[in-house]
Amino acid sequence: MIKNDDLQIRWFALEQKMRERFGKKPDVETILFLIGIQEVGDIRKKFSKEQKQDLMHVAICTVLMPSGYFELSHVDEEGWPHYTQLKPMGDMHPIEQENFLKDHILLYFQNHEL
Repeated sequence: MIKNDDLQIRWFALEQKMRERFGKKPDVETILFLIGIQEVGDIRKKFSKEQKQDLMHVAICTVLMPSGYFELSHVDEEGWPHYTQLKPMGDMHPIEQENFLKDHILLYFQNHEL
């Protein structure tokens, strides 16, 4: 089995768990949004468009931290984490970039036993 097939199998398993939990199949952006909420700890019914983008940014930084792309800089007075980029992302085609993110998202869930 090639690595990409393994990634897809693991990703489908995560999607299935999310579907069972939330009643809908999530896309990558939705999962990043949920990770952002988890990391900030702010659960509310409505977020502004800017806050949603900020939550997704928090999630991307968080899931890429184990690979050394970001480190936590500080948490502001409102509880929002801020990150410092340690190294640039390499040039990737969109599909490669999505698979890279999916692999890191799966690692996040594995490390947090979610």
